[in-house]
Amino acid sequence: MVELVAEDEQGTMAEEFGRMLRGVEERVERYEFRGMLRDPDDHRGAIVTIHPGAGGTESQDWAAMLLRMYTKWMEANGFTFHIVDLAEGEEAGITRATLEVEGEYAFGYLKAEKGVHRLVRISPFDANARRHTSFASVFVYPDVGEEITVEINDKDLKVDTYRASGAGGQHVNKTSSAVRITHLPTGIVVQCQAERSQHRNREMAMRLLRARLYEYLKAEQEKSREELEAEKKEIAFGSQIRSYVLHPYTMVKDHRTHHQSSDVEGILEGDITGFMEAWLKQNAGSTVK
Repeated sequence: MVELVAEDEQGTMAEEFGRMLRGVEERVERYEFRGMLRDPDDHRGAIVTIHPGAGGTESQDWAAMLLRMYTKWMEANGFTFHIVDLAEGEEAGITRATLEVEGEYAFGYLKAEKGVHRLVRISPFDANARRHTSFASVFVYPDVGEEITVEINDKDLKVDTYRASGAGGQHVNKTSSAVRITHLPTGIVVQCQAERSQHRNREMAMRLLRARLYEYLKAEQEKSREELEAEKKEIAFGSQIRSYVLHPYTMVKDHRTHHQSSDVEGILEGDITGFMEAWLKQNAGSTVK
């Protein structure tokens, strides 16, 4: 193509060559990025949980903003998701959310988001328009589905049922269809209220439990449970992986990679792939769990 462009006196080949070159560069970048996803679980789907930190309505609203940010990213990048558990705050926001994400390498991408996220803004809930700092945590598990056997004994489970709830009466049942399962040996708790059938909710809750236990047992086998638990830091100041500042200036900065962007609006609309790539590139030299 270079030779053809050099011989083209009309200059018509240059534009075509430019398009071809950009296409090659994009493909190479995708292959290089996939090459960083070396963990055996990277190709799997993901289970994402979001919880607000201290701060009441402020942090609950921030957790809801993160939920929207991630679902926007999933929609823009060809992933499908299903909200399996969602509890709303009394005034605004959410007190918890769990999503099942399907798509190739969903866990490989989303594992970059594990940690505490910090928001600084003028509070819409403060009559005096003061600046507030809010925190929310994100944790990501590989969705192992039925592919891997994780032994779960019925005697180790405590199963509770309760009435589901949701916005505007959605998913509200007059019967106790929502399911909460506690794995007594580890203290892991999962819950699902997305389906109207108690049986379906129990099935989904068991799937969530299997994913959580898989990650837990994998960490123990590798003698690194301390590392796994260390990721679940206190949802408060000093433990954040990323800060989103809306006032007095606008900036999103990842404290692990120092990658940053002033396009806060775009970030909150789901444009976060750059932050994921920066983290994956930083950790490409090691096996990341």
